[in-house]
Amino acid sequence: MKHLIAPSLLSADFRHLAKDMDMINKSEADWFHVDVMDGSFVPNISFGMFIIEFMKSVAQKPLDVHLMIVQPEKYLEAFRKAGADILTVHYEACTHLHRTIQQIKQTCAKAGVAINPHTPVDVLQDVITDLDMVLVMSVNPGFGGQSFIENTYNKIKKTKSLILSTGSNAIIEVDGGVGLNNIEKLVECGADVLVAGNAVFKSENPQDTILQLKTLNKKTYQV
Repeated sequence: MKHLIAPSLLSADFRHLAKDMDMINKSEADWFHVDVMDGSFVPNISFGMFIIEFMKSVAQKPLDVHLMIVQPEKYLEAFRKAGADILTVHYEACTHLHRTIQQIKQTCAKAGVAINPHTPVDVLQDVITDLDMVLVMSVNPGFGGQSFIENTYNKIKKTKSLILSTGSNAIIEVDGGVGLNNIEKLVECGADVLVAGNAVFKSENPQDTILQLKTLNKKTYQV
């Protein structure tokens, strides 16, 4: 599959969220990435169900909802009802991961599992065939604008190897520090979905930047 681009709304201008989302609707981006943080699993607080409902009313593309929260199983149905098309939970936050994945599937949302930088890919061995997506965190979760962790390239390769060896249909998403400087290598390593926050929303021309990210063309579309 050709790689997908999912701009992270955590980096959008909250004062003009509808305007920024309309820009994404009109761009070559594929998904909206929505980071939900509870101030417990990660040291920050972000969007709740009410905001997700608003986003869904504006979005013309799927909502990729990344739950960085403790006990996510308690809120899966509510986030799905609010408008999530993809629900990703953290391996580190789930005591009964297999059960939580099945709960997501019961809502008819796509099921993803995220792993933090310190978590080895092997922990997903027994659930990889149940997943629609593995989210490889390339920064420590909780804040936007962090520096990319270089070991992520090896981790993507290991994740791809696990997917191929098990016959899983899961795709690989990468979140954190993604930009024009590293996206080509990420795709070469096996990434299918690239989450870009500051690279898009801090750009002078976000739509052109998205097009560059999508086409891997750094020369034709200058920002």
